[in-house]
Amino acid sequence: MSSATATRIVVADDSGLMRRVVTSTLEHAGFDVVGAAKDGDEALALCERERPDAMTLDLAMPGLDGIGVLRALRRQGERATPVVVVSAFSPAHGARAVDALAEGAFDLVAKPAVGDGIDRFTTELSDKVRLAAASRRRSPGRAAAAAPSVAGRTRPAAPSARPSVPGTAAGLGGTNRLERRARAHSGTRRVVVIACSTGGPKALAELIPALPAPLGAGTLIVQHMPPGFTNSLAARLDRVSNLNVREAAGGEALDPKVALLAPGGAHLRLAEPSRIITLSDAPEIGGLRPRADLTIADAAKAFGERLVLVVLTGMGKDGLEGAQAVRRRGGRVLVEAESTCTVYGMPRAVAEANLAHEILPLHELPAAIAAEAGA
Repeated sequence: MSSATATRIVVADDSGLMRRVVTSTLEHAGFDVVGAAKDGDEALALCERERPDAMTLDLAMPGLDGIGVLRALRRQGERATPVVVVSAFSPAHGARAVDALAEGAFDLVAKPAVGDGIDRFTTELSDKVRLAAASRRRSPGRAAAAAPSVAGRTRPAAPSARPSVPGTAAGLGGTNRLERRARAHSGTRRVVVIACSTGGPKALAELIPALPAPLGAGTLIVQHMPPGFTNSLAARLDRVSNLNVREAAGGEALDPKVALLAPGGAHLRLAEPSRIITLSDAPEIGGLRPRADLTIADAAKAFGERLVLVVLTGMGKDGLEGAQAVRRRGGRVLVEAESTCTVYGMPRAVAEANLAHEILPLHELPAAIAAEAGA
């Protein structure tokens, strides 16, 4: 790929070694690294001068750190360079990672630890930088529903039903709002399972605070994140939501007032016949642990038509097999519309397989979920 057509990237890291590793990785994958910065001020200056398609960013840098860079970029609005955070993460750093996502980072890649193989790092970095760069080329209207930072907000009131908007309510299953309201008044309370990946933390920051409590018969969330991040994500969501949001520890029963988030590094399962939450350290599936398909399939088997699946933004096809199980057992499937997705991968897979009852933009999903689940 020539430099004239290659995707242009800025690399920012205070470690000279990591700058070389990231630069070499990206150049080998066909990217054009147009600059390397050792601190936040240099990173912003390079973005202003080079106008790259995306940037990789360490969080721990002298002077202006990664969070400061992200905040500065947010002030640029649509001109902002998409950022993939490449940093060392541990449970102690989980809150900083979630802060970075709340401040507008596209996605996260953990630096390889001592003894880790480099192949997975290089593949993950290349894939996420490519998606981040592609997100900048999307039309402005596709980013209109980006969620604001949830810092400092208080628990909101429960959402009211939104008026019908022609052309957005009907999914491939032909469901309309009157049918949904009829189900809401049937007295049946349904379990809600939400699956998401890239862009998910920002989507959840808009969706979860807008849901009522109690909600249906309980809520499960599977967000693809490494170990150490999900507890901080749950805590952040809990501070601003009507539902009590917690990282699942295993042994919990479903509770209409609680949303349980699958912990990074573990599959969230439902034991039979008790329907008690269990955590599994079984091998990754498709590079993912947690894998949403496993949680969804368990819930479909346990609850049948009393299940609502919601598939949000994310790369890949996790959730597709689960959606098939939900439809076989009479449950409901809602997916986020392409217009509000950061990455239209997981929802696309479900929609194109004709499994979605409704396809809705993110801001319409809270009312739809509440009606389907029974608020």
